[in-house]
Amino acid sequence: MGEERKSEVRTTSAWTRYPTLYEINTWVWLSDLKHEYGKNVDLSSVPSAEWDAVAKHGFDAVWLMGVWERSPAGTAIANRNNVLLEDFRRALPDFRLSDNVGSPYCVRRYVVDQHLGGPSGLAVARRELARRGMHLVLDFVPNHVAPDHPWVIEHPEYFVRGNADDARRDPASFIDVEGNVFACGRDPHFPAWSDVLQLNVFQPGLRQAVIESISTIAGQCDGIRCDMAMLLLNAIFERTWSTRAGQRPASEYWVDVIPAIKKAHPSFLFIAEAYWGLEWDLHQHGFDMCYDKTLYDRLENNNPESVRLHLCADLAYQQKLLRFIENHDEPRAAAAFSPEKARAVAVAMATLPGARLFHEGQFEGRKVRPPVFLGRRPQEAADQQLQNFYGKLLEGIASPAFREGQWSLCECMGWPDNSSFQNLVAWTWVKGDDRRLIVVNLSDSTAQARVLAQWSELRGEIWRLTDVLSGATYDRDGDEMLSPGLYVELGPWGHSFFQCVRTPAIRNSTENIALAEAGKTGELVSPILTPVPHSRRKPRRRAVWPPQMLPRVAR
Repeated sequence: MGEERKSEVRTTSAWTRYPTLYEINTWVWLSDLKHEYGKNVDLSSVPSAEWDAVAKHGFDAVWLMGVWERSPAGTAIANRNNVLLEDFRRALPDFRLSDNVGSPYCVRRYVVDQHLGGPSGLAVARRELARRGMHLVLDFVPNHVAPDHPWVIEHPEYFVRGNADDARRDPASFIDVEGNVFACGRDPHFPAWSDVLQLNVFQPGLRQAVIESISTIAGQCDGIRCDMAMLLLNAIFERTWSTRAGQRPASEYWVDVIPAIKKAHPSFLFIAEAYWGLEWDLHQHGFDMCYDKTLYDRLENNNPESVRLHLCADLAYQQKLLRFIENHDEPRAAAAFSPEKARAVAVAMATLPGARLFHEGQFEGRKVRPPVFLGRRPQEAADQQLQNFYGKLLEGIASPAFREGQWSLCECMGWPDNSSFQNLVAWTWVKGDDRRLIVVNLSDSTAQARVLAQWSELRGEIWRLTDVLSGATYDRDGDEMLSPGLYVELGPWGHSFFQCVRTPAIRNSTENIALAEAGKTGELVSPILTPVPHSRRKPRRRAVWPPQMLPRVAR
């Protein structure tokens, strides 16, 4: 899959426990820079100011999506696909055939495309990222390759094969290349992808060839995002291809591949694009991180209790999930959610344990998600208010507490005549003296709750709660925060992102302690954190779910 090349600089810092990643559609991004600067820009010549603009947000890594050599054969096939052409025109009304530069997931060779600067350009980009303390993540596509990949001629045995009858009967699923018929790549739930050929992961020689290819890639970056990683599981592959794949091997594909790479590159990060609830299986096969599509779906579908239930899973499982609210496969968050909801789910995603993925254009509120085939995108005005919001959010999670701290899910309690507490989710982070409390209303109606932050240090102290997003500040009695809990009222899609600090000056004031206990600490009081309106409202605990309803990793 390409000759081995080593970059000049390797990031020396280790991966943090909970890294923050930034996905860039490399071809489109460079196209925008070319337009902005009025000259050709590739990975070797990105202005320093652009790398600085990425680095200022405190990302741990940049995922340069789509750097590998595109396939002319695959591009030609896509240009004959009317469904794809319609998608292109929806995203880019003035679409021209030249705008289709080929799918980044139809890889001809694992060599950086010359249009993007080639291998030397990537080495420069990696060096610029490393200088700013950021790792580099690239793609790997294990399931399929382009029709003009060298293996098609040199190693046809690496592929799922067909015959002339297959090609004649189902030309959308089988393709003839110089007299050999190959199956097109596919996901078992959808029609075949006509521009790629299906690799046979049961073929013994392929696995060794893949190890060699990833070893080459590992010399150029710090981790890879593995496209549709669950398709390579033996059970899935066998169900998809049946007898065409041959005998099922005794070992799993990723169990053979990942340890072989880790032996030479111990800190190399493996990220799985994963669906169908198979994240746990892929973790067991060696992946460091897996997509958390379940969280995305539950946030999208307005089911706060299902989100809370998802967050009841074991921390050992959750800390290996990659959270997101958009990427190149999902709709833009600004298009999928209302402005208020988009902010609420962003706060939730960004402050949970695991890796966090942000997408270039997300902060500006872009609504058009260009198909990955396109080399440019339409102009869109930036949403300045959304940019300001993300600036504060990213600054808030830059704290070491969110990279290396201890996370805990909080219990939210309500009252017999007020069940709105079920729409709130809350959690805390602690690292040393840095304590954070996040509360999010995942509904379109106002909600109230008592939130229990189980910090023993709360007792006997007055605490100042500063919302890092709004700037609002409140003083609260630690004993009350422990029991019956901090009273919180949030409007539709409301959220609070508190930094919690002891306040010695107030702690020594009897008058202020009394005021804080009454929820009347001077001008600091806000309706968001007023006391429960009347004492008859005794808090009611959230129902306990029976073990059979919890995720299996939480049992």
